[in-house]
Amino acid sequence: MSSALTDIELNRLADGYVAQWNEPDPSARRQLIREVWAVDGVQVLVNPPQAIRETAAEYAIAFPALEIRGYDAMDQRVARAYEMFVGTGEFVFEKDGAVARQAGSAVTLTWVMRSRADGSVAASGFDVLTVDAAGRIRTDHQFVD
Repeated sequence: MSSALTDIELNRLADGYVAQWNEPDPSARRQLIREVWAVDGVQVLVNPPQAIRETAAEYAIAFPALEIRGYDAMDQRVARAYEMFVGTGEFVFEKDGAVARQAGSAVTLTWVMRSRADGSVAASGFDVLTVDAAGRIRTDHQFVD
């Protein structure tokens, strides 16, 4: 596979990306992460949560982009997000619209965190991904609304 993904590969990548956040089984979740992410993959939370920004400002530090790098850190990040949002039974993550190819090896996707109770959107995000030659995520710049 090259970084020029076919339509099937593109959708498989996006489906796997969203599925990792919803997967209840820790072993299956770890497996999904290894299928979706490059071994040296990095996620950058471009606009971290407000509480982090406020704490940084208190110390006169421009709010930092937060980075999650490698399988172990991604396992922890995805497991914690699952515990906080999906595992409670309150929310589910879903793709919102089509995944799109961009210049070079970039891919963009939009997602929502939907309430299971009433279907309302509690949060949404936009991710700019780059992929390696195997079609796995090398970088993910995530913007959360």
